[in-house]
Amino acid sequence: MATSTTSRGGLSLAALLLTATIALYMALVAFGNITDFGTNQQFVRHVLAMDTTFKDEDLMWRAITNQTLQDAAYVVIIVWETVAALVLIYGSWLWARRDAARARRMSTYGLLMVMLLFGAGFIAIGGEWFSMWQSKSWNGLDAATRIFLFSGVVLIVNQLSAPRSESSAT
Repeated sequence: MATSTTSRGGLSLAALLLTATIALYMALVAFGNITDFGTNQQFVRHVLAMDTTFKDEDLMWRAITNQTLQDAAYVVIIVWETVAALVLIYGSWLWARRDAARARRMSTYGLLMVMLLFGAGFIAIGGEWFSMWQSKSWNGLDAATRIFLFSGVVLIVNQLSAPRSESSAT
C-alpha cells in the first residue's frame, strides 16, 4: 500500500510541475500577444488571408481578407489563451495545495482548452482549412503540434494520478 501512496504522490508532483509548465507557457504566450500585439497579428492576418499559399482557386474562396474579422479572430485567440492560462494557474495552485480532485478537474479544463486551441484552431482550421501548411513563411503547424502533444501528455499524467475510485467514477 505504501508503494501506491508513494507513486500517487509522485504522480501528483508530476501533475503539478507539468501543469504549471503549460500554465507558464500559456501565460507567456498571452502576455506576448498582448504586449507585442502586432507580431502575431500579422501571422493571423496572413494565415486567414491565405496570401502565401499556392493560391489554388478551388481553395481561395475560404480566405478571410477583411482586417476587422482577422483582428477579431486574433483577439478571440488572445482571450482564449489568457483564460486557459488562468485556469491552468488555478489548477497548479490546487495541485500545490494537495486538493487533487479539484486540481485534476481544473487542470483538465485548462489542458483541454489548450488542446482545442492548438489542435482544432491552429492545426485543423489554420493548417487545413486555411492551408497554412502550404506557406513557407507563415506556417505554425510544427509549433502547434508540439504544444498539442505536450498538453496531451500532461493531461494523461493528470488523469493517471487519480485514485482508482475517482477514475472509475468518471
